[in-house]
Amino acid sequence: MNDFQQAKITDVKINPDNLYKEETFTDLTYATIRCFTPIKIDGSVDESREVIYTGIAQLMSPKGPMPVQCHIEGAKNLGEAAARLPDAIEKTIKAMIAEAQEKERQEASRIVVPGQP
Repeated sequence: MNDFQQAKITDVKINPDNLYKEETFTDLTYATIRCFTPIKIDGSVDESREVIYTGIAQLMSPKGPMPVQCHIEGAKNLGEAAARLPDAIEKTIKAMIAEAQEKERQEASRIVVPGQP
């Protein structure tokens, strides 16, 4: 049996109804904004769907640099996305901290039974 006759390891498919064109904008110092413009399979802009903006910033933590990625809610253009990015990063960091604290609380409240993993 040759390589082409073997069963596929992956079944990767693309959803032609959910395509986006990605553009990246950066200030080369603090952050990056990614703009996802919905497009149709022919490459034309799909006006029936909203443009999505995400932000990425790298923050310093006691353990070194930590990348933070967030959704920028309500931005209608790049200017609004840039203005809303600091609050979006702040909201994401607070959610990450709350999640870590909850996991820590759950772990601390776990009942330890001798002989159990």
